Amino acid sequence: MAKFTKEDILRIAEESNVRYIRLQFSDLLGTIKNVEIPVTQLTKALDNKMMFDGSSIEGFVRIEESDMYLYPDLDTWVIFPWTPEKGKVARLICDVYLPGKPGEEPTPFAGDPRGILKRVLKEAEKMGYTAFNIGPEPEFFLFKNDENGEPTLELNDKGGYFDLAPTDLGENCRRDIVLELEDMGFEIEASHHEVAPGQHEIDFKYADAVTACDNIQTFKLVVKTIARKHGLHATFMPKPLFGVNGSGMHLNMSLFTKEGNVFYDEGTESQLSDTAMQFLAGILEHAEAFTAITNPIVNSYKRLVPGYEAPVYVAWSMRNRSPLIRIPSSRGVSTRVEVRSPDPAANPYLAMAVMLASGLDGIKKKLTPPPATDRNIYIMSKEEREEEGIDDLPATLKQAIDALVKDDVLVKALGEHAVENFVEAKEIEWDMFRTQVHPWERDQYMQNY
Repeated sequence: MAKFTKEDILRIAEESNVRYIRLQFSDLLGTIKNVEIPVTQLTKALDNKMMFDGSSIEGFVRIEESDMYLYPDLDTWVIFPWTPEKGKVARLICDVYLPGKPGEEPTPFAGDPRGILKRVLKEAEKMGYTAFNIGPEPEFFLFKNDENGEPTLELNDKGGYFDLAPTDLGENCRRDIVLELEDMGFEIEASHHEVAPGQHEIDFKYADAVTACDNIQTFKLVVKTIARKHGLHATFMPKPLFGVNGSGMHLNMSLFTKEGNVFYDEGTESQLSDTAMQFLAGILEHAEAFTAITNPIVNSYKRLVPGYEAPVYVAWSMRNRSPLIRIPSSRGVSTRVEVRSPDPAANPYLAMAVMLASGLDGIKKKLTPPPATDRNIYIMSKEEREEEGIDDLPATLKQAIDALVKDDVLVKALGEHAVENFVEAKEIEWDMFRTQVHPWERDQYMQNY
């Protein structure tokens, strides 16, 4: 059931003195974009008549086909609580459409990340699944800004996992972030300091996949905005510092029909259904390929190394946290699969799309996962891992891209347009990194050679 009608939004905007509206969407790499309009244009936007130039957006279209429509999702209407009383700013998240031929209606744009996720969800719906729920756990670092407002590498605390003030000097900032999120309708489940100094995590309640992705994008915007008000810079870069834990975005996933959570089966020893095991097997089957999407930048692979609690190996367990997939102990409606490799640099819409496509492929093919790995994989030798059939995740962005383009299931799920443009952008990024001379090289080689 819809939360808002067009009339509701027009009324609330007038009553709340909203002066501007941001029509928000995401580019292919997950960067939040927006077209800001005065409230006088709100009716036009709600009638799906607001156009923008898509040729300047990463991964969208060429200049000769640049006109695109923004279709607001009315349920994403929210007024930003930190904007001035005299001129409040509201937000609507939009789907992106292409103009139809003369006399035809506009059509969904094949490169719109939100639309890509919706396509894969329709595939799940055809298989009888009514909901794909996601509980995200995004982590971030807080750094101090310099006198010019630019981020430094100076952390704002020396805290550790679950520490309290005064060690955790980010507590006030984190609390303000939570308050702002709650004002915007988020249901916050936990907020705490993470393992590394300056690192934080705020967990919010699970939601259907599209809403969960909208929430992740909104969360990033709020965190960065409120951190800046505290003189801090918030970053979702996966590994900003060497020698400490990086930031992940664990994703808890569950699949539903009208009867309930299909991952739960009280009749099995583990209380996991055949569907859960097949879904899990699909995730393992496509893990190397979807890593390009869930860990999409060069820096992502500095986090995916042994020793810092990030998963490196394609395995699963119900007991330990070293494999790629963990099955939390909750059962019944809370039965879920936790994938631990994604990081917060990922475009959430694409990340959910490839993981759902992977899981559905496992169900369609009735795949069986290998036995659970309940040992600490980090202390296993390479020979021991090979004996157990445990593969490694890609070690570089280049390896991940190569795996993605060979995976027909994921290429089909994302669509030709998205894959072509994503791979092109990432190959450029890898080549820039590969050809750059880094400080480490000078430190190692300048005097010796």
